[in-house]
Amino acid sequence: MKNILSGIQPTGDLHLGNYFGAVQNWVRLQDDYRCLYCVVDYHSMTMPYKADTLRENTWKMVFYLLACGVKPEYLFLQSLVPEHVELAWVLGCVSSYGELARMTQFKDKSDQLKETDKEAFVSTGLFTYPVLQAADILIYHADYVPVGKDQEQHLELSRNIAQRFNHQFGKPYFRHPEPLYTETPKILSLADPSRKMSKSLGEKHYVNLFGEEDRIRKQIKSAVTDTGDTPAGQMSPGVANLFEILRACGQLDAHNALMTDYKSGALRYSELKETVADAVAALTSAFRERLHSLQADKKAVKTQIQDSSAVIRKRAQQTLKEVREIVGLPTLKN
Repeated sequence: MKNILSGIQPTGDLHLGNYFGAVQNWVRLQDDYRCLYCVVDYHSMTMPYKADTLRENTWKMVFYLLACGVKPEYLFLQSLVPEHVELAWVLGCVSSYGELARMTQFKDKSDQLKETDKEAFVSTGLFTYPVLQAADILIYHADYVPVGKDQEQHLELSRNIAQRFNHQFGKPYFRHPEPLYTETPKILSLADPSRKMSKSLGEKHYVNLFGEEDRIRKQIKSAVTDTGDTPAGQMSPGVANLFEILRACGQLDAHNALMTDYKSGALRYSELKETVADAVAALTSAFRERLHSLQADKKAVKTQIQDSSAVIRKRAQQTLKEVREIVGLPTLKN
């Protein structure tokens, strides 16, 4: 079986866009690939944060992913495998400053910080984290990384680093990970469908996957549909977004029936919103039930993930042992 590696930052609530854009696909891939999924808490340290909040959000994300169907034996915490950081240093020494300077996310996140404070502190970690991301991938010899088009630049950097390492040390050691482009719908904000659903925009702009059903229904029923500036003959972004959510929920019959109504001019937005609300409520209700069950014994779940992290770490340790030999570092004593 081919190897897959993917990760997610523990930034608080898991929203509908996160699920349809990544986590739903993770669950589907588990049966066909040798998967590893990590909560990348090291990466969350690149932006201003509080220690207690990071710790809380890290475990919260673990429970969310398990409730969504990620298998515990495939899930681990990045910071419980410190070999990622050691490999990142080695790979940083075969990465170029120019490559990192061209990474768009560094500029975007730096600008985001400076929007609120022109004197905001921008960490070196924010600049170098793509190298750590490459280490996350290469340390497990991943064949594929499930990505969207907006993440392709980081994966290209990982391949460049792997190629340069192999060339510099004269050995085809690291694989060149390829993108696994799967259907990942882009879910937009219900309050402003000109923007992608995101927690950074505020609570009204995202649907909490584990939120209360009444609030989820209210958000969907108050979704912006037609702002009046859509060219004639085109579906407005708000309406298209509702159809996308309905399709992503697997309600294809309802989606097709309402699409027929839309094309004939008979669609009532209230009916579309009601149908989408029912579909999302059914989906999230199952997740909340699983989450409640997992939270009944938090200690056991945490122990399980600590154990899976320890098992997965052995693979990382083997890679580091081989890398140290290749680059000329002394062998660690067992």
